[in-house]
Amino acid sequence: MAENKSHSILSLIAIPALFTLAVTILRLVGEFEHWPRPWFDSSAGGGAALVGISWLPIFFGPYFAVKLAGRGEGPSGMGKAAGFMVLGLVIFVVGGFLTRLIFARSPSAALITLGVIGFLLMLGAAFVVRIGWRRLGNTLLAYALAARIPILVVMFLAMVGHWGTHYDAVPAGFPGSTPLVPKFLELAVLPQMTLWIGWTVVVGALVGIIVAAIARAGRRTVRADAG
Repeated sequence: MAENKSHSILSLIAIPALFTLAVTILRLVGEFEHWPRPWFDSSAGGGAALVGISWLPIFFGPYFAVKLAGRGEGPSGMGKAAGFMVLGLVIFVVGGFLTRLIFARSPSAALITLGVIGFLLMLGAAFVVRIGWRRLGNTLLAYALAARIPILVVMFLAMVGHWGTHYDAVPAGFPGSTPLVPKFLELAVLPQMTLWIGWTVVVGALVGIIVAAIARAGRRTVRADAG
């Protein structure tokens, strides 16, 4: 049974994962070729460029939610799913606030520790959301990993090769003499495997649950009219 569920999730995320990989490649090419803003941006953090994968959970969240609901794999209760989604969102926002302490001008060891806790809270938010609608949470987690692991590969290669893209750009104040391994762990692994996993699940669930609830209400209205 577990194997069948895993296969079901893999089949559901396969096309979105490939599309996400294509967007990553397109963005990398665009930054190499210095294509214009706001579509592409090679500054540290990416400058909220329009061509990027951080926007995709807004679209794939509803896609996964509607597909799962159509298979009879919806939540036990939409209220429960919405409640845990809101709780996860609150935890994510609190975690985001704490992570900013790491980037204080003169962060102390205590502030850095709180910042790391913030990253872990943002990851934890994904698992809180999952409580309300387990199948959607599992699907979004799998998609998040499929989206972010290739980014880690790209960032490592970019840092080694000094590509001049946002994948290897360092934020202001970051020590330029930092060796490759700690730099990769701090600027790539930590945010990609915490912040962006949490973002993908929380945002995907937020929009997905709203769309699924509207679709469910629409179906009930149709059945009532038919009756």
